[in-house]
Amino acid sequence: MTSLEIIKAPIAGELKDFEPYFRNSLKSDVPLLSTILNYVYRTKGKQLRPMFVFLSARLFGETNEFSQLAACSVELLHTATLVHDDVVDESYERRGLFSVNALWRNKLAVLVGDFILARGLLLQLESRRYNFLHLISRAVQDMSEGEILQIKKSRKLDIDAETYFEIIRKKTASLIATSMAIGAASVTDDQELVEKMYRIGQDAGIAFQIKDDIFDYQEKGIIGKPIGNDIKEKKITLPLLFLLNNSNPAERMRILGLIRRKNKNTAAVRELIKLVVERGGIEYATLKMNEFREKAIEGLLEFPDCEARQSLIELMNYIADRKK
Repeated sequence: MTSLEIIKAPIAGELKDFEPYFRNSLKSDVPLLSTILNYVYRTKGKQLRPMFVFLSARLFGETNEFSQLAACSVELLHTATLVHDDVVDESYERRGLFSVNALWRNKLAVLVGDFILARGLLLQLESRRYNFLHLISRAVQDMSEGEILQIKKSRKLDIDAETYFEIIRKKTASLIATSMAIGAASVTDDQELVEKMYRIGQDAGIAFQIKDDIFDYQEKGIIGKPIGNDIKEKKITLPLLFLLNNSNPAERMRILGLIRRKNKNTAAVRELIKLVVERGGIEYATLKMNEFREKAIEGLLEFPDCEARQSLIELMNYIADRKK
């Protein structure tokens, strides 16, 4: 697997400039808010989405100040959704550290998430990049709908494959799709190219989420050491869905009963994970993930060969092959 450092090489300058740009966007004159925003910045992740933005921009020309704005807008939205997600999921850990809601409680976490989202929207308005505002607003709508649909289905446990893909397309893939589209939009006014990059990013984002769903059955990427957080939250993802679809009616009812009544019971969760692994749920999910990865790469191959295209292809491979 190609390392992120090699993938970043064509956009090393853009990423270096991005750090102070993004840091400056997370500022406030309110002391408590400033403290929380500093904590959020220090606990940031790999920043894959800005990489998608810059590489997509470089596919069609030279990056510019609007490319930086595009990357910052996407990362602010991503950061806001993570803060909100931890509240929704009642999660007190993020990337091995305390989440914002764990340290400052839910009310402040929601308000901080709102502030971060608003900062991104204001930056786009101040620069009069209304096309960016359209792309980001569409992503916010999709992500909200995806989250609500997932909550509804986790209550009824009546999810099917079509609904599963609709959830991850909206909840996760929409932001990676937006990253690639907004990167292209920062350097070209060709709407067809922007929408094509959106579709490619959507396929890449679906592959990304399926990989995350597989991780829930693999402790540090090794089968047999389960995590099971999705089961605990009654989320039926692709590996478990495969098990349900390949069980007889009586067994299916028993499995759904375990999810519904004993989803926080360690032994029940381990039993379900063992069944998923033994019945081929991981292999099936991996197969589907690779299908979407290849579809995304095929889309990229329609563009002329260049450093940015190669790095985007390697980034698609990275998100599918990553170990965490």
